[in-house]
Amino acid sequence: MIEQQSSYRQIMKATSLFGGVQIFNILISIIRSKFIAVLLGPAGMGIMGLLTSTTGIISNLSNFGLGTSAVKDIAAAYGTGDEKRIRTVISVFRRIVWITGFLGLIITIILAPWLSELTFANKNYTSAFIWLSLTLLFNQLSSGQLVILQGMRRLNFLAKANIYGTAIGLFVTIPFFFFWRIEGIVPSIITTALISLVISLYFSRKVNIEKIGLSGLQTFKEGQNMLRMGFLISLSGLFSACSAYIVRLFISHTGGVEQVGLYNAGFTIINIYVGLVFNAISTDYFPRLSEVAMDNKLCKQSINQQSEIALLILAPILLIFLIFINWVVIIFFSKQFIAVNGMIYWAALGMFFKTCSWSIAFVFLAKGANNLYFWNNLGSNIYDLGLNILGYYFWGLTGLGISFVISYAIYLFQVYAVSSIKYDFKFDREFIKIFGIQFSLAIAGFGVTQFMNQPFNFLIGILLILFSGGYSIKELDKRLGLLSLLKNFHYKL
Repeated sequence: MIEQQSSYRQIMKATSLFGGVQIFNILISIIRSKFIAVLLGPAGMGIMGLLTSTTGIISNLSNFGLGTSAVKDIAAAYGTGDEKRIRTVISVFRRIVWITGFLGLIITIILAPWLSELTFANKNYTSAFIWLSLTLLFNQLSSGQLVILQGMRRLNFLAKANIYGTAIGLFVTIPFFFFWRIEGIVPSIITTALISLVISLYFSRKVNIEKIGLSGLQTFKEGQNMLRMGFLISLSGLFSACSAYIVRLFISHTGGVEQVGLYNAGFTIINIYVGLVFNAISTDYFPRLSEVAMDNKLCKQSINQQSEIALLILAPILLIFLIFINWVVIIFFSKQFIAVNGMIYWAALGMFFKTCSWSIAFVFLAKGANNLYFWNNLGSNIYDLGLNILGYYFWGLTGLGISFVISYAIYLFQVYAVSSIKYDFKFDREFIKIFGIQFSLAIAGFGVTQFMNQPFNFLIGILLILFSGGYSIKELDKRLGLLSLLKNFHYKL
């Protein structure tokens, strides 16, 4: 029991540390989103979304998934305690980061006219894509510094780099939107990427890693496993980015660029809050799961514990979305964006399935089952794309929320079946009980929003939120002694 409580506390410690970071990032995102919504409107948000999703495809193609694959290699080297091995792996990684960063920059410059034509049906944005090529280099170099901090478990530095990068980026880029409106989109994206790079370099240099001389052949030999795993991750990410890109193009051509802006706004809202938990957890979860990857029993225990904690934290947040979404949308953006409410209602339910499937899917990477990870994601991208297009075609923005629920329900069944067959994975009874109770409360909240009028929907909705929150606190206290944990809050930021 003591060992299990220690494991839960380790999960919660990392979650609370980066949860604090994400809460800060949420506040910054609210301010940024409000400025963008008021100054640019849905059309401006649509243009920004199309630009970033297009360059995102190139990034996924050129970054070789190093943000994930290198964490595993650096963490493994760090775990040996061998200074020479650590220096070798990090030196190889830094070289590869520069190469892949320049690769993304060059590809974007070459394809700029075609990207403009494909995305906007004209060549007016060619120069925009040429300038945005800089962000692929900056982002790759910045990601490289953060990967080193994560792999070496310098979580405090990693957290501070995220906080300072986000805060400084906000206050420096807001004037671009204020003075130049839509013309300020490209400079703001570039400036944000450059600021993140400078901040990440500052903190990564606090980790004193001496450089080691390596030939090109040595770099290739040492880096090939990292690149091989990263390539499949990158390819999988490319399919995801292409799927998202095709959906945005379909929405743009079918409903107009303003609909793209609304679509971006809807998922920005829910992903910001849910990302609080996902980002906080994944920072520690992947390296920790990798440590026990060869033991199926320990893997099962780790996945169940992670799923329980994630769901207990997320469920009350998702209920708040369901009950108060009108206010959330207006606070984040403006009344112009109320049209996304229907999509967010359904997406909030889908996040329950995403939470569970997300926790399981990490096991494929942790075990080094690269091919399995690739084919698993490829299959999910195919039916996700089809469901999104069908959902929007028949039911508009609300249909995208419905397709989100169906897609992640299928994906949960898929990853559960594969991991059960390959690694003897099963959900514990405790997790099933937690999921059943919290998802039932969410269904009730969804029903309240759809079939009851004010003020009764708010009164009953608040009761559901309080019940969900109380249940989560009770279960968290059972697992990690929450009250004593709060008394010893000094280890957090």
